[in-house]
Amino acid sequence: MRGRAAYFVSTQTIERRPFFRYERWASLLLDTLRHYEGTRYTLHAYVIMPDHLHLLMVPKETLEKSVQLIKGGFSFRAKRELNWKGEIWQPGFSDHRIRDEDDWRRHLNYIRENPVQAGLVSDGLDFQFMGFPAGDFPQGLKPVNP
Repeated sequence: MRGRAAYFVSTQTIERRPFFRYERWASLLLDTLRHYEGTRYTLHAYVIMPDHLHLLMVPKETLEKSVQLIKGGFSFRAKRELNWKGEIWQPGFSDHRIRDEDDWRRHLNYIRENPVQAGLVSDGLDFQFMGFPAGDFPQGLKPVNP
């Protein structure tokens, strides 16, 4: 849909605890992301790092609602499926509204390079918890050469 804003979103775990270094945790978060994808937001790219998450997304409602669904949905499932009793997420999140195609590419590359820069893999393509489900440039943003 033309005119919807795309965002780069980052959110961290409480006290930067590395919950997502455990495959069960990271897989459950990925399942949560996929659960809401398409109905609540379009997910263009993601990377699940040990203690934080980066997303490139276009919300279908508000950005706040989309992030609330992800964080709250994951917390609910972690308590039920992983028997977790404590806090999981830092309050809030940071976001950057994508302005044009150059901005889009910069943030897409940031997601792609994050596991490499963190020393988790030598090639980003080897990182299991990164994906580009709708990696195409969203309509409604300014292209590099209009």
